[in-house]
Amino acid sequence: MAIELLEVIYNRSSCRNFLDKPIEEWMLENLLESMRRAPSAGNIQPWHFFAILNQKIKNKLANAAYGQGFIAKAPVVFVVCVNPIRSSLGYGKRGRSLYCIQDAAAATENLLIAAEAMGLAGCWVGAFNEEKAAKVLNLIPYLRPVAIVPIGYPVKKRGPTHKNSIEEVTTIIR
Repeated sequence: MAIELLEVIYNRSSCRNFLDKPIEEWMLENLLESMRRAPSAGNIQPWHFFAILNQKIKNKLANAAYGQGFIAKAPVVFVVCVNPIRSSLGYGKRGRSLYCIQDAAAATENLLIAAEAMGLAGCWVGAFNEEKAAKVLNLIPYLRPVAIVPIGYPVKKRGPTHKNSIEEVTTIIR
């Protein structure tokens, strides 16, 4: 089992080409559950997740993401939002400026790994106009969108992408 999980992590890569095929309801539920179960600082869970199936909204999100059209072609687009105020109640300025972002990153990674494990694929999009995305979703002022993640069936099987060697990115201090 542990080896299978590692294979999922090692083989995951970003996908920008999706089949025109909806994902099953059980998959959607498990993707949301995988995000909800991510770790968060102090277990504050300062997030709110949107699962967008509506094509018009997906188109508007792609526009808010500087015209990255592949976003709108995915059967579901997740938007990971945070509530910095909630994090600040437990951790002050550091909670507001850092911990809530780290918490959203953990939820986003859980989403991508779960998608890969189910034979789906996705892409973590951070290049978007935050104000436009917030307007598209009609967000309340204290929610901040931090990631857009289109998910769907990949057009073709992908493999792992090039990564720097362990030696290039690691220092072991004994």
